[in-house]
Amino acid sequence: MPQHLTLTLLGIYIVAVSIIGFINKNNRGSEDYFLASRKLPAWLLAITFIASWWGGGSAIDLADHAYTNGINSFWIYGVPVLLSTALMFLFAKAIRNISTLSQPQLLEKRYNSTSALLLTIFILIFMVIGASIQVIVLGNFFESYFGINYKLGALIGMLAVLFYSLFGGFRGVVLTDFFQFIFFLITAFTLLVVAYVKSGGFEAVAQVAQANGKVGYLDFFHDISSNMAYVITFGCSWMIQANVWQRISAAKTPTSARNMMSISFFVFIPLYLMISFTGMFASTIYNEIPVGGIIPDMVKNIGSPIISAVLFLGLCSAIMSTMDSMINTASLSLTVDIWQKYVNRNTTMKEQVMVARLSTFLIAAVALFIGTEVRSVLTISWIGSDFIATGVFVPLVLGFIWKRGTAKATVTSMVFGLIFSTYNLLIVLGVDLPAAWKIASVEQAIIGISASFVIYVCVSLLTHDDNDKSDEFIKSAGLFSVGNE
Repeated sequence: MPQHLTLTLLGIYIVAVSIIGFINKNNRGSEDYFLASRKLPAWLLAITFIASWWGGGSAIDLADHAYTNGINSFWIYGVPVLLSTALMFLFAKAIRNISTLSQPQLLEKRYNSTSALLLTIFILIFMVIGASIQVIVLGNFFESYFGINYKLGALIGMLAVLFYSLFGGFRGVVLTDFFQFIFFLITAFTLLVVAYVKSGGFEAVAQVAQANGKVGYLDFFHDISSNMAYVITFGCSWMIQANVWQRISAAKTPTSARNMMSISFFVFIPLYLMISFTGMFASTIYNEIPVGGIIPDMVKNIGSPIISAVLFLGLCSAIMSTMDSMINTASLSLTVDIWQKYVNRNTTMKEQVMVARLSTFLIAAVALFIGTEVRSVLTISWIGSDFIATGVFVPLVLGFIWKRGTAKATVTSMVFGLIFSTYNLLIVLGVDLPAAWKIASVEQAIIGISASFVIYVCVSLLTHDDNDKSDEFIKSAGLFSVGNE
């Protein structure tokens, strides 16, 4: 009976978000489909930004890490998010001032078309991997909650996201993200209260940690060195994440873009702490992490069938809000940076929307395939972030502040990042290759980003570019000025 109630509510929910997507199906060209014609307010963009990062994957995984390691697990997801958001607050006006549809278009304005194409490749890799993470989480959740096949659960979730994303585009994603965020906020707060009451509070948590020999369980700064690889890799990659830049570009004005990041920064702090505390309180309730994770198990065993069904929807909505963001941004790159640039430059607005929907379907299909074949959330998160942090962070960020940086340096640096990250990926996949650094370590993150920086600077000093183009870009960005309104 409880499962029947949950399935009924899930069906109603899917129909509701699909209607929202269908209502917003009348998109006029790429800018309308992917940026909602830059008419959305800062607070709504902030919510869709928060929803896209504070998703089911990070929430479920963070709770499990906090269960094991305590409050210092906040450094795995929470600190990188805050670092990235703070950096983007500094760059938000500059990004919006450039006013391009996509991140590769921005890079082409600064450097050349080759660097833009490489960035498109990086974005597609990262976004598809990001969407596949949510496939993994959703499949595990459905498998645990309903006792159904993992792949079937992943397919059901993906089809739901695909339908409203396919028709509504970015506007549909943003509007559904708003409701999904509210749902998950209710779920997260409810689980925090339930976990706190059942656990007996922080004193009981401290006693259990001491009994299990867990040193520094309540110390925020305990053994943070072991998490610095995630802070560096996630922080650098998330700061330049294309789906966030898409939201910045969709803001009405440069000031609205910066306000969006400011709102998000302060909201993220309590949200990630809520999840961390829930995992810690659970340490007094569970002897070990249950199959599927702590949060899904708490939702399943909440007691009241009605509350359990509502919380189930909240968790599903969190996963979907992250998944739809990744899919929409990858579709943007395929449509604008591949199709409209290399296949059909004179495409009509109607054709643009048709290709955008086809791209959305294709990205979803690839993400579903990967997600049903690989089931490790943290590993696959790190792989995707390693590509972006090593290959894109240096040339993209320095392009706003160092006019001497050249296109040849950018391409060389990005090619190095692609080779370096692919090499690490092969080792993770089990290929027997020599490595002078520990995989997924602080050492590897520093080596990758530092090498990218050295290559970029050295090649820039040895080559020359169109200085007028660089000057115009940096002046247009207005990073160190008030900026255009």
